[in-house]
Amino acid sequence: MAKKEIEELAGQLLSDFLADNGYELYDVEFLKEGPDWFLRVYIEKKQEDQADPEETHIGTDDCEKVSRFLSKKLDEKDPIKQNYYLEVSSPGMDRELVTDRHYKRYIGHRVLIKLYVPENGRKEIEGILKKVTKDRIIITDREENEIELSRAKVVKTRLAIEI
Repeated sequence: MAKKEIEELAGQLLSDFLADNGYELYDVEFLKEGPDWFLRVYIEKKQEDQADPEETHIGTDDCEKVSRFLSKKLDEKDPIKQNYYLEVSSPGMDRELVTDRHYKRYIGHRVLIKLYVPENGRKEIEGILKKVTKDRIIITDREENEIELSRAKVVKTRLAIEI
């Protein structure tokens, strides 16, 4: 099975289970690091369930619950032929924004954008995420300058941790 198909299958296998247990799927990655393969599943609490800030974090019990369920389902289907490690975790405070849904969800938040090629002499730009289109990301920096970046030039966008 191809990498993308495995990621999609993991999402499908988890869909109802996550919804029934108050979680959402943030992202799935199936990748090779050195000689080892990893199936990484990132979960978070459902948006509508996040009224109380103390209830928004994903704990080890949450990860274990999802891991046990997915492991059982993957063992039943056996779609992955090579040995791999299954990891279930939170996307973290400095989570990477991968999908359009992630970008739209975090409009108004501070982000750190890494670029392939320097823009105005910088390969990292931090600012408040203002708008996202199919091709562009618009942020406002600390000096209130609006910066428009081509998404094709962006290596990675993460939420910036504010201290």
